[in-house]
Amino acid sequence: MRSSSPARRGFTLIELLVVIAIIAILIGLLLPAVQKVREAAARMSCSNNLKQIGLAMHNYENTLGGLPPGGYDFNPAPTGNPYGAQTLGWSAFAMILPFLEQDNVVKLARPDRSVIDPINFPPPLGTSPAGQTKIKIYLCPSAPDRVADYGPYFTSQGLGSLLNGQPLNLGVTDYAPMRGASGPFRTNCGSGVVYANDEIGVFGNRGTIYPRVIDLKLTDISDGTSNTLLVVEDAGRQNVYVRGRNTGPQPLLNLNAAWADQNIRVKVHGFSADGMTQEGGCCVINCNNVDEIYGMHTAGTNALRGDGSVQFMRDSISPATLLALISYSGGEVVSND
Repeated sequence: MRSSSPARRGFTLIELLVVIAIIAILIGLLLPAVQKVREAAARMSCSNNLKQIGLAMHNYENTLGGLPPGGYDFNPAPTGNPYGAQTLGWSAFAMILPFLEQDNVVKLARPDRSVIDPINFPPPLGTSPAGQTKIKIYLCPSAPDRVADYGPYFTSQGLGSLLNGQPLNLGVTDYAPMRGASGPFRTNCGSGVVYANDEIGVFGNRGTIYPRVIDLKLTDISDGTSNTLLVVEDAGRQNVYVRGRNTGPQPLLNLNAAWADQNIRVKVHGFSADGMTQEGGCCVINCNNVDEIYGMHTAGTNALRGDGSVQFMRDSISPATLLALISYSGGEVVSND
């Protein structure tokens, strides 16, 4: 005798489609949470980078007796440069490299020669790979990986023949020493405090004496180190970002992107609300990254203050409060809010 068993029943097409739809919905619900966790981790890593920069700044000040200036110039210019008498020196970020455990990069660089000197250019244009080195602490993980090509700028200055058709790619930074605020921004968006000039930030000055390149002491910050911006985000350069939209690389418009370039310093101008017109309004946080405060984070950016703390600065901050944080000796009272 044979026992009969019921036939095994498989999934119908409708049942299979329902299961697939449920899985798709669950993935759709999960992805935003994963992205939020990833961005939170990137923002925390970005904040830690700024803390390391702040610690290096403080160690520099303790060792040499003052903070580095925004950059330094040579007077007179070093001799032997085929580009002529170039006086442009290195940035504050280059000067603090020994305090960031970047001695390997320091050994490759020649701080006694201008940054516009083949001896400080990467091969095949020069002999030093220092300037093209990507330094992790100077890169926000929320920003895209990239290099900065300074070749178009040199070509625009009539030095294109010296490049032999080669790009001049340099290592970038997503951070910027605070230089100051423009006259129109201070007039139209400020707190009514009268300043002598635009260079009201800690890194508004450039040194003219090498190798003793120091500027302000922390005790010179009369507004209080906790109420003064030291370094801010200006991420994504040389690409131009407008309100979160990447408009592509524009090296002649947004040239200043390399960590060795002292012109990476930010001087706030303010933009129109749509982020399109410089000095067209009082929008400054995450509006446009051309010489402004700009991060790849939602609703604001990280900012290093003079006491070494890192605060998240929301894009809703009032222009007057921001101006008070930019100036180191304006005498303004900054609200804890």
